[in-house]
Amino acid sequence: MRIVCLSAEAAEICFRLGAEADVVAVSAFASRQAAKPIVSGFSHGNVENVVRANPELVVTFSDVQAGLAESLIKRGIPVLALNHFTISGVLDSIRLLGRVLGRGEAAEKLGDSFLVKLRDLTYSPAIRPRVYFEEWDDPMIVGIPWISEIIQMAGGDDIFAERSAKKAEQRVVGIDEVVAANPQIILASWCGKPVDIGSIRAREGFEAIEAVRAGQIHELAPEIILQAGPALVSGLEEIGRIVREWVGRSA
Repeated sequence: MRIVCLSAEAAEICFRLGAEADVVAVSAFASRQAAKPIVSGFSHGNVENVVRANPELVVTFSDVQAGLAESLIKRGIPVLALNHFTISGVLDSIRLLGRVLGRGEAAEKLGDSFLVKLRDLTYSPAIRPRVYFEEWDDPMIVGIPWISEIIQMAGGDDIFAERSAKKAEQRVVGIDEVVAANPQIILASWCGKPVDIGSIRAREGFEAIEAVRAGQIHELAPEIILQAGPALVSGLEEIGRIVREWVGRSA
């Protein structure tokens, strides 16, 4: 089967299911699968490039790609649209993609392994730091549901857990809200561009935040936290390391 994966999540799952040879092209953000031809961006898809890859299946992710999926379907190309937002949703997508590819057994093993690794890395300290995660800087956008879950597993408390939602516009926060919540750790991963820690530190009022005063502003690689697939294990590991170091200094 000739597969085009238009998200890093889909590409990674296919590779881990043993379907690497079937993947003929990927999107620009599938950095771990860089050896494959890139036929499209993520939010701005190139329908003609995808069609030229002659796929038998295109795998998309998120409602951001709904228009692209519709265009491909109108061209007669089968599309599997994944749209998960939680850890349980990641598991469901692994199993669904495995069944579609005829690799159901491999998908069950991958899903089980993913869960075991998350459980093994889960940390429950007596003192939990208040954590602010920033997905974008202007406007300030906080994390999607799976990020809030990962922070909790890592031993932190997401200060905006109640704001965690599917749509980015539902996750916009103001400077005053962050200052009032006074996070002890700031995590940032800006989709598509490097994090400017200096600009975060220089925001009006942020000098009063405990995390800023203590130098607890950390950039996370997008591929380990913004891509909702098996790579989240690495995200949990990295956030857990940051939290454990904070707990050690606070004891």
